[in-house]
Amino acid sequence: MVSSTHEAMHRIFQHDLRLFSRLSGMLGLPLPPPVDVTVLPTDLTESAPVERRVDTLLRLDSADDGSLLLAIEAQGKRDAAKPASWAYYTAYLWTKYRLPTALLVVCQDRGTAEWAGRSVCSGPPHMPTLTIEPVVVGPHNMPVITDPAEARADLALTTLSAITHAGDPDIDAILKALSTALQGVPDEVASPIVEFTAQGLGNRPAGEFWRKLVAVDLSFYKSFMSEEIRDEGRAQGGAKAHAKDVLEVLDARGIPVPGHVRERVTNCTDLDQLSRWHWRAVTVSSAEEIFTAEDE
Repeated sequence: MVSSTHEAMHRIFQHDLRLFSRLSGMLGLPLPPPVDVTVLPTDLTESAPVERRVDTLLRLDSADDGSLLLAIEAQGKRDAAKPASWAYYTAYLWTKYRLPTALLVVCQDRGTAEWAGRSVCSGPPHMPTLTIEPVVVGPHNMPVITDPAEARADLALTTLSAITHAGDPDIDAILKALSTALQGVPDEVASPIVEFTAQGLGNRPAGEFWRKLVAVDLSFYKSFMSEEIRDEGRAQGGAKAHAKDVLEVLDARGIPVPGHVRERVTNCTDLDQLSRWHWRAVTVSSAEEIFTAEDE
């Protein structure tokens, strides 16, 4: 499983090709619903040896307004070089496909979102020439979906809500609503939603909360990630029990256990190592003696 938050922030639009159409109404964009959406190649490399790739590229075809291209970029932090890259992407795509080209930037924090939404010109103030002003999606304008029924009605939008609000106080409520909404959903539908959410949350505290929800609320769900979560849970539970055994032996023998020893034993997740420490705890004269050079 790709574990990149960046990937989830834009690939959710590839997974659900109608997601942007639903999102555009929420953003106040007067775009007609497309009759067809196509995922296009993202490689924008020219003959010169400089590789350029937009994150996700969609072609939206509507019955009344024709077609447009939507370049979607996931942006995790401010980057002074990005506006120039975005200008290149949109100009190149406009030239290559001869279609109106729009840019959507997905962010996870308000500061980055505010920065990304600024109007940036390629020329001096009196000759702006080419202006980039992306539509930005982030915690400032994405809905906070905490109702399981609302989440069930649009799983992809709820996933995007969770990803963009990954660092917000409401994130646990969003994730709980999403896990509840996924109960009873066929595996082929639930699987990408579970995986995208995990990717999008990354190593944040919310990511660990989501993993626990998947392990408990979605115990029926079978996937690489959910099985990995449950295996980790079983291993962690066994490690904690072994660590407790080691410390209890030392305590029962009246041997003082310094804080650094207690911390090292408690944080260990290697069951074989804990077993060795357990046996040594029976005979050592000081807590530090359970550790040997081979443990380092």
